[in-house]
Amino acid sequence: MKNAVSIRLTVPAAVLLVLWGGYAPVFAQVQPIGAATKSVPIGRGEAPVLDGRLDEPAWQAATVIDDFHQIEPIEYAEPAQPTTVRIYYDDNALYIGARMFDSRPDAINANILRQGAQFWRDDFFAVIISPFNDQRNGYRFQLNPNGVRMEMLYFDTNRNDQNWNGIWYGAANRDDEGWTAEIAIPFQTLSFNPENDTWGVNFARDVSRLQERSGWVSRNSSQNPSIAGEAVGFEGLQLGRGLDVVPSLTLRNNKDYAAAGSETAGEPSLDVYYKFTPSLNGSLTLNTDFSATEVDDRQVELTRFSLFFPEKRTFFLRDSDIFRFGRIGGRGGFGINGTTLSRPDLENGRPYFSRRIGLGAAGQPVDLEAGAKLSGRVGRWNLGALAIRQDQFGDVDATDVLVGRVSANVLAESSVGLIVTDGDPRSNLDNSLVGVDFVYNNSRLAGGRLIQSEAWYQQSDTEGVDDNQSAYGFQLRAPNTLGWRGGVGMKEIEENFSPALGFVNRAGIRDHTAELGYARRASGGLFRTLFGGVDMQRIDFIDGDLQTQVITWRALEIDTVGSDQGRLRVHATKEALTEPFVIWEKGADQVVVPAGTYTFDEAEINASTGAQRTFWGELSYRAGDYFNGERERIGFGIGWRPSNHFQLTVNYDFNDVELPTGNFNTRLARLRADVIFSATMSWSTLLQYDNVTESMGINTRLHWIPEAGREAFIVLNHNLQDLDLDNRFKSAAADLALKLNYTFRF
Repeated sequence: MKNAVSIRLTVPAAVLLVLWGGYAPVFAQVQPIGAATKSVPIGRGEAPVLDGRLDEPAWQAATVIDDFHQIEPIEYAEPAQPTTVRIYYDDNALYIGARMFDSRPDAINANILRQGAQFWRDDFFAVIISPFNDQRNGYRFQLNPNGVRMEMLYFDTNRNDQNWNGIWYGAANRDDEGWTAEIAIPFQTLSFNPENDTWGVNFARDVSRLQERSGWVSRNSSQNPSIAGEAVGFEGLQLGRGLDVVPSLTLRNNKDYAAAGSETAGEPSLDVYYKFTPSLNGSLTLNTDFSATEVDDRQVELTRFSLFFPEKRTFFLRDSDIFRFGRIGGRGGFGINGTTLSRPDLENGRPYFSRRIGLGAAGQPVDLEAGAKLSGRVGRWNLGALAIRQDQFGDVDATDVLVGRVSANVLAESSVGLIVTDGDPRSNLDNSLVGVDFVYNNSRLAGGRLIQSEAWYQQSDTEGVDDNQSAYGFQLRAPNTLGWRGGVGMKEIEENFSPALGFVNRAGIRDHTAELGYARRASGGLFRTLFGGVDMQRIDFIDGDLQTQVITWRALEIDTVGSDQGRLRVHATKEALTEPFVIWEKGADQVVVPAGTYTFDEAEINASTGAQRTFWGELSYRAGDYFNGERERIGFGIGWRPSNHFQLTVNYDFNDVELPTGNFNTRLARLRADVIFSATMSWSTLLQYDNVTESMGINTRLHWIPEAGREAFIVLNHNLQDLDLDNRFKSAAADLALKLNYTFRF
C-alpha cells in the first residue's frame, strides 16, 4: 500500500467547532417561528378527469391555498416562484390540484420517468395528510412533472418509511406558465376516523435548480404530521365495501446448474385487504409469493457483526408503522449526510423485524403458507396483530409466528405501548418476547426547536435458557435542522437476549452514543449549508471491558446551491478482540487478527455532484491505521442520464488492507441500467459482484404498471460463481418468473 495516511487525533471537537464558526458571517440565521396553526374549510365537488389540467368547474370552486413560504434555504422568506393549491373531496376520494408557476418553464427538472423510482432531485409537489390529526402519523404523496408517483408513511412524528406503497392516482402537465399536478387519493387507501371532520394537511413544492423548497406550514425547516395545517369540513366519507382482492399468478422456472436439473411450476397466490372500519384494516395472504420484490444491494464490510438489510415486501410494509417499537432503528437529521453511527448497531435490539419471516439465515426465500394481519387505530389506541404460518425448510419444522402490538397516544405528540412476539421461524425452539416502550415528542418548543426521547424494556424467553434475557434503552435527542443539534443514548442487551422475530447483531453489551453538531444556512453565493460536529459510540461488555469505541470528528460538511456535497471526517477507533477474528477468508486462505486491543485512526474525504445533472458522480477516499496495519479504501460512483428514458449507474468500492498477519483486498461492483419506455413500463437490470464470495448476481425486471394496483413483471435472476478462483465464472442457479397481479377494489 502506497501513501497511506496515519493520523493521531489531538484536536478536540470544541476547537473544530470554534474554527468552523469563523465562517459564520456569511451564513443566515434561523428565522422566527411562523404564525399559529393555519386552517381552511374544505368542500365537496365532482370527481375530475385526471389529466394534469385543472380545467373542470370543480377546481374553480375548490378551496384555494396560496400563502406559501420558503422552507429552505431561508425559512419564512418569500418563494422565488409562486404556488397555488386547490383542495376538495367527494364521497370516495380527496382531490388536490396544484399550479406551480415558473418564470423559466424550460428549466424545470423532470429527469425521472420510471414509476416507482425516487425523485428527490426533480422538481416536485407533495401533499402530507394526517387523517387522525394526531400529530404523530400520516402519509406523504409526491408527484413530479412527468406524473411519476412517490409515497411514504410517517410514524413517530418525524420518521418515515419510503418503502410503503398505497393505491392513489396522479397526473401532471407542463405549459408556458410552469406545470400542474392533479392528485386523487381514495379514502379506501387511508386509515381515518369518519367522525373526525378535521384532518391535518400540508403541502410542499421543490424547485430543483434553485434548491428551494416552499410550503404552507413549517417549523425548524421541517414538515411532518405534527407540523401541518388543518382542513375542516370532512363528512360522509365512503369506503364502498372496503375490500381489496389481489389475486396473483406466478409462472416460474428454476434451474440448478450443479444438479443439472430444472423445475417449472405455476403458482397462484392471493392477498385480501378489508377495512373492518375506516381506521381498522385486515389483511390475509395465501401462498405468498415475493418473486417480484427488488433484490438487496450487496454489502461488503470488514466487521465481526451482522449487517442490516431493510424490508421491501409489500405485505409486511402495509401499516408497518403500527408495529414500530421504541424508536429503535436508523435515523437521520444530523448533519448533511445523517448520522455516522453504525446502522446495524442502531437497529440492535429490535423486538420485531419482519425479514426474520419468510427468509432463511442466508437470505434464501422460505414459503409462507398463509398470513393474517389486523392493524389500525381505535380512538387513542394503535393496534396491530400478525399471524404467519411458515413452511418447513431444511431441518426447521413448519412454524407459526405471532406478533401483537398496542400503543396509546398520550400527551400532545407522544405514546406508550406494549409488544409481544411468539415463535421462532429459524429454529425448532420455543421463543417469546414481551416489551414496553414510551416515546416522547415535542415539536413546539420556542424558536421551532424539536426534542425527542424514548425509553423501553424487553424480556425474551428462549427454551432451555433461564437468565440474562432482558434488554432496555433510553435516548434523548434534539434533531434540529439548523443551529445546535445533539443527542445521547444508552442501551443494554444482555447476553441471552434473543428476540427470534427481531434483530440483534451483538449481545452482552452496553452501548452508549452521543452526537453534537452545529449547522448554518448560507444567505447567498455558492454554499447552502455548512455543518461541523462529532459523533461518538462506545460499546462495552456488561462486565465493563471495552468492545468497540468510535469517535468521528465531522470537521466540515457542506452542500452547495447546485446539490453538490463534500465532507471531511476523521475516525478514531478502538477495538478489543477477546478471541481471534477471521477478517478475510477465501477458499483455504485466511487472514486472522489476533486477540488484543487495537487503536487506529483514519481520515475520510468525500465529494459528490447533484444527481439532477446529465452526468453525476461521487468519489470517496479513506485511509489510515487499521488493526496494527493499514487500510486504504476507495469508492466511486458514476451516473449518466442522456434522457429520461435511459439511466446508467456504476458503483465500485475497493479496500486494500495490509496487516501483520497477511494482506488482502475486497472489491464490490454494482452496475444498474434502466430503460424507461414510458411512465407505465420500464426495464431495469442490476449486476452485482464481490470478490469475497466470488459471485456475480444478475437481476433483470420488466415492469408494467398500467395503473396503480395493477402490475405485471418478468423477472430473471442468474447467479454465477468462481469456485475455483480462476476468474472463470460458471452459472450456479437461475430462475425466471412471470408474475401478474390485479387489484379488484370493492
